[in-house]
Amino acid sequence: MTELIVTTKRVANTLLVSIALIGAPSLALAQAGGMAGMSGMDMSHPIVIPKGAEYTKADVEFMQGMIAHHSQAIVMSRMAESHGANPQVLKLSNKIDQSQVPEIRIMQAWLKRNGQFAPDTSSWHHVMMSGMLTTAQLQELDAAKGIDFDRAYLRLMIQHHAGAIKMVNDLFATPMAGQEVDVSVFANDVFTAQTTEIGIMQRLYTELQAK
Repeated sequence: MTELIVTTKRVANTLLVSIALIGAPSLALAQAGGMAGMSGMDMSHPIVIPKGAEYTKADVEFMQGMIAHHSQAIVMSRMAESHGANPQVLKLSNKIDQSQVPEIRIMQAWLKRNGQFAPDTSSWHHVMMSGMLTTAQLQELDAAKGIDFDRAYLRLMIQHHAGAIKMVNDLFATPMAGQEVDVSVFANDVFTAQTTEIGIMQRLYTELQAK
């Protein structure tokens, strides 16, 4: 597990440098938040870890927070078609939408199976996790059309994905967290998928900047 933590941190730091080249505000937002963003979660559902459980409070917070994180990514991605995204950006946005919907169901099922509160997809309105867009950034994205939308979507989704990777790093950096099998597999899948997608988005963004 130590090797994994070192690797994910190294790759995440590389991604943050790339984001800095695209826009400094995105870098700051991608670094902020983390598990601390859970302060916006509904505290009427306290986290109680049963004695002998293989998972930790940090595991529960990660799953709850990532539901909000994924939900906002879906909202962003569903803007693409109506905002005139080009075919490549539209294809990517559809992939993000179609992959993250079932991942939300996986997280909700895990939480319910372990007797924990499972947020719905509206939770992104109330929780600010690492890399998530501010209200102003969402308005910026919604106001853009055509190639301006493409550029804004890619820049902001890179920020968003980098935040998810930071959440994974924060999870594995927390003592005893990320050890439960389902949580570990899921977190590693998030890291792998979103690292790959950042690479795709960086390439598309560079191509658009040349136009």
